[in-house]
Amino acid sequence: MDIHPIDIAAYVADVGRRARAASRLTARASTAAKDRALSATAAAIRRDAAALKAANAKDLAAARSAGHDPAFVDRLALTDAVIESMASGLEQIVALPDPVGEILEMRFRPTGIQVGRMRVPLGVIGIVYESRPNVTIDAAGLCIKSGNATILRGGSEAIHSNQALAALVREGLRDAGLPEDAVQVIETTDRAAVGALITHPEWVDVIVPRGGKSLIERIARESKVPVIKHLDGICHVYIDDDADLDMAVRIADNAKTQRYSPCNTMETLLVAAGVADAVLPRLGRIYAEKGVELRGDARTRAVLSAAAIACNEATEEDWRTEYLAPILSIRVVDDLDAALDHIATYGSQHTDAIVTENHTRAMRFVREVDSASVMINASTRFADGFEYGLGAEIGISTDKLHARGPVGLEGLTSLKYVVFGHGEIRG
Repeated sequence: MDIHPIDIAAYVADVGRRARAASRLTARASTAAKDRALSATAAAIRRDAAALKAANAKDLAAARSAGHDPAFVDRLALTDAVIESMASGLEQIVALPDPVGEILEMRFRPTGIQVGRMRVPLGVIGIVYESRPNVTIDAAGLCIKSGNATILRGGSEAIHSNQALAALVREGLRDAGLPEDAVQVIETTDRAAVGALITHPEWVDVIVPRGGKSLIERIARESKVPVIKHLDGICHVYIDDDADLDMAVRIADNAKTQRYSPCNTMETLLVAAGVADAVLPRLGRIYAEKGVELRGDARTRAVLSAAAIACNEATEEDWRTEYLAPILSIRVVDDLDAALDHIATYGSQHTDAIVTENHTRAMRFVREVDSASVMINASTRFADGFEYGLGAEIGISTDKLHARGPVGLEGLTSLKYVVFGHGEIRG
């Protein structure tokens, strides 16, 4: 759909009005109806796999013509495995408990009234994302199950794939008797549509950006709508001098090398001075074998140099960098206090871990590290909605309001007070 720039505002306003109207219907939809919509969409995805790949082929051809690198093209591709994962992902959401309508903490007051809090949908969720067309299905599924309407604005590079997927979601909604406008994809590639979407709180209640740092920074800066986001994943592992060193090696290896690109991958390793000589050479050899470039402070480089392991000098900027690559910064610190100071100064409030057998220090770490996920004796790679038992996630938030950490179904709801009375009046 090609929309003239002067019509963008009117177009997005129309999409917003329809989403707002649909949200009132999805908020009251039964769990059975929402699950029918998700199951029908999963079946349609499997049925139309060939058509989805044909639509995706247009996007892939355009991406190659534009000179995008193979990794970019790979993220864009709807392979048989990706198509099946989208369908099975919807079925997994069906199996999750429906949070909407749950009433928590009911208690009697001396006046006779009962007061509790009910979990309710947020309303209309705008999601701005790049590259991966499977986000269209993941986001739509989570929003439907949580009783929200959603407006999806994918990247221009996936426009044909996203439109084809959205059509199947709307088919699933229609089959379940739910409003098709509960899931809408912005059909123009004009970037002005993003600006229109994020500046109209009368139509949109929350914006969730998924993509590169520049996209998220722009939306956080310009949005007049609350944003659920994280900017950086500068994650730390601190090896305490009371750590089980075999455990520490396993965790520090996994946290960095299991995958390099996720936001929960360790970017800085902190090692207590008391165990640096014992643990750094072991880790250094592992990282060297796996092709990880090491950047360390003077004490780190002295230890690794004595073990004939290459390590470049770390700069101030290294401590503030999310590499998303086989690069690791390492600092030897005097003690837990120094580790806490480093994390407070350079961390991104995403995920940080301590390896220690000292319970008192472990408890200090979890109390004092101000991050969305704080771990004891576990890899930072566990900071994930699926690993936390949320089933699926729409993203990770490092903000303190409204959601924090992996954002699943509950993160797409809010709470309102409900009062049950028996004719009580206030004196």
